[in-house]
Amino acid sequence: MDQPRVGTNLLEPVAKALEHEIVEQILRSDRVRIERIVSRGQASPDGFWYDLEENEWVAVLTGRAGLRFQGREEIVVLNPGDHIEIPAHTRHRVEWTSAEQDTVWLAVFYRAGPLNPNRSRARVGTAGPVEGEPRC
Repeated sequence: MDQPRVGTNLLEPVAKALEHEIVEQILRSDRVRIERIVSRGQASPDGFWYDLEENEWVAVLTGRAGLRFQGREEIVVLNPGDHIEIPAHTRHRVEWTSAEQDTVWLAVFYRAGPLNPNRSRARVGTAGPVEGEPRC
C-alpha cells in the first residue's frame, strides 16, 4: 500500500536572487497536474500568450500578480487568497508579479470540464465570491 508523502511547505522561501520563475511539480496523473510556481518580478515575454491544452485553476498564496486575457482591456489583479479558473485555449499572459516579494501560485491543470461550474470566478481585488454568486 502506498504511504502518505509529506511535501515541502508551499510558502517556503526561495533564494534571495530570483532570475527566473521557479516551477515545482507537486503531483501529476493522467488528467491532473499540480504545480507550485514562485515569481518575483517576472512577466510573460512581450508578444507571448499562453494557449494551454488543459484547463487551469490558479490561486495566489502570497504576493500579487496581474493577468491579461486576449481581447480584454482590463488586467485581472490577483491578491493573496484570490483564485481564477482559466478554460483551455483561453489566451492569457502574466503582465506583472510583485517585485518586492515572492508571488507564490498554486496551479492545477486538468483535462476534464470545469471542476464545478457553480464556483465563483476571481474578480479584480476579490478574495471571495462576488455578491449574488453561490458559495461552495
